[in-house]
Amino acid sequence: MFRLSNLLNSVIEEKEPRVLDGAIAIWNFTNRCNLSCLHCYSKAELNSIDTLSTQKIMDTLPKLKANGIRFLIFSGGEPLTRHDIYDIARGCRELGIITYLSTNGLYVKKSNAQKILDSFNYIGISIDGSPKVHDAFRGLKGSFEASMRAVDLLNSYNQTKVGIRFTITKDTYNDLAFIFELAESHNIPKIYISHLVYSGRGLDNLEMDLTKEQRVIAVNYIIDKAFEYHNSKRDIEIVTGNMEMDSILFYNRFTDNYPQYANEMKKRLISWGGNSAGRKLLNINAEGDVKPDPFFPAIIGNIFREDFSDIWTNRPIELLEKLRVHPRELGGKCKECEYLEICNGGSRSRAYAIYGDIWAEDPSCYLGEER
Repeated sequence: MFRLSNLLNSVIEEKEPRVLDGAIAIWNFTNRCNLSCLHCYSKAELNSIDTLSTQKIMDTLPKLKANGIRFLIFSGGEPLTRHDIYDIARGCRELGIITYLSTNGLYVKKSNAQKILDSFNYIGISIDGSPKVHDAFRGLKGSFEASMRAVDLLNSYNQTKVGIRFTITKDTYNDLAFIFELAESHNIPKIYISHLVYSGRGLDNLEMDLTKEQRVIAVNYIIDKAFEYHNSKRDIEIVTGNMEMDSILFYNRFTDNYPQYANEMKKRLISWGGNSAGRKLLNINAEGDVKPDPFFPAIIGNIFREDFSDIWTNRPIELLEKLRVHPRELGGKCKECEYLEICNGGSRSRAYAIYGDIWAEDPSCYLGEER
């Protein structure tokens, strides 16, 4: 993920960068969900049966910690469908693992709000546009109102940061401005904007992805808002995900506005390193499969058959070792790109989905289109 607001503020204000001390694991604890979203990479559904037992999860948590996993994102499906989710979160916190919750918010009520806030360091609730657009995208009428009630309820406690998560597609493209207006009017402290990755229903519905021209317009708008919030001292953090090339568009704009800080910004972007699948990021799905990221077309191990330490650290397979080369050795326009050490080539999942080659260029890369 690209934390453009944090980078913008910290470089101009000459503050120390926020460094990822360790790796992030996204764990799909369940494939059960009360919604049927058009972009869902795990094709979650309400009738799915949990494979992962509480004990198996608890046994694996110390191994995550021992192998440098510092952050754990609780995902799914809908993670709040699990009865043991708070026990798992407590187990993480006892180990010093920072917990993030990714939820649709429909199971957030006054009766469990405090428990959720006490269990997670950050909570991201999915909002995919205005009420009509969101409900159609999520497959349930009234889901927008329910999700926004959850956002407002949790933020009313002024305890844990609660933000909104937005996936930008052709269906939601015209509601990008609405998302920012929503955050401003409801005092929501963080907006996470995800680009579509071609996996699960996102691959089945590939035609809903943006054109490169639309993407340039959208990303420029997002960057405009980041500069606006910085200049007005508005405390709304903007993060984009699954499109590391956003950092290049941001960098070029930044150097135009603040040439005196250009070298420092480039240094921090190179240190950030772009796409981190298999290096600083991993996924465990609801069947115990370990992958370099949630969308990845290949499995690198399974916690039911192998020890996690062997999968991630002791005996990584060749694919994982190649992903950890930085910058990666890629084909297409990535091969000669001057920005490769910053973005690291973007999504390997999109490359495989379109070209059948994990090491091809990311087909969604819009660099060159912006000019």
